[in-house]
Amino acid sequence: MRQTIVVGNWKMNASKETVNTLVLGVLEGMPDVKSEVIVCVPYPYLCQVEALVAHSQLKIGAQDLNVNASGAFTGEVSADMLKDFGSEYVIVGHSERRSLYGESDEMVAEKVQVALDNGLTPLFCIGELLEEREAGDTETVVARQINAVIKRVGIEVFKNIIIAYEPVWAIGTGVTATPQQAQDTHAYIREILAQSDADIAQSTPILYGGSMNSGNADELIACEDIDGGLIGGASLKSDDFLRICKVG
Repeated sequence: MRQTIVVGNWKMNASKETVNTLVLGVLEGMPDVKSEVIVCVPYPYLCQVEALVAHSQLKIGAQDLNVNASGAFTGEVSADMLKDFGSEYVIVGHSERRSLYGESDEMVAEKVQVALDNGLTPLFCIGELLEEREAGDTETVVARQINAVIKRVGIEVFKNIIIAYEPVWAIGTGVTATPQQAQDTHAYIREILAQSDADIAQSTPILYGGSMNSGNADELIACEDIDGGLIGGASLKSDDFLRICKVG
């Protein structure tokens, strides 16, 4: 049975004060949480969060990484730097990185490989735009995105990857895919993986990442192929975030 995983993606939202309040609030409720819980933190606050979560079950992730180990890449952050501040996970291929910064499927696949090579677990994001869903291309898009990674690193490494399906039309819009829409796509993602390895298809965690909140988390996570959530806005309030974490 796959464990429920809940990931908070703070995006570009934080201050020293709010980080303290948020993390301490989450930690207070963690004894009642059975899910695996990860917070993906803006780079400047990794050190602060590392200190706050020491000796707790709350885990740390980052929101992106550069594929280079070091060098003249002003403004970029490497895998080793992330690990230096307690990161065990890193978001790769988020729709905002793809749309705002032009990250291609091939670039995302390279980042997945670099994360894995450096001992980080990729939170590998996939998902379609509104116009792609309306055109009936959801399956084509997610298959393309997944197959780019399989082509680069093979199917075996999905033992160490967490997939997050995030329909782009449901991110930050307040619109959420219905449980049936989400379940159908998650099941299709497993079908794609099963074309290469049926066992890995069944064991790979697939999270839902489109405006999951404390009001809809129960119904979504109850779906057979939805193993948790990649949470944006709701992860910035400890009570809301804990409510989702306790679903599993």
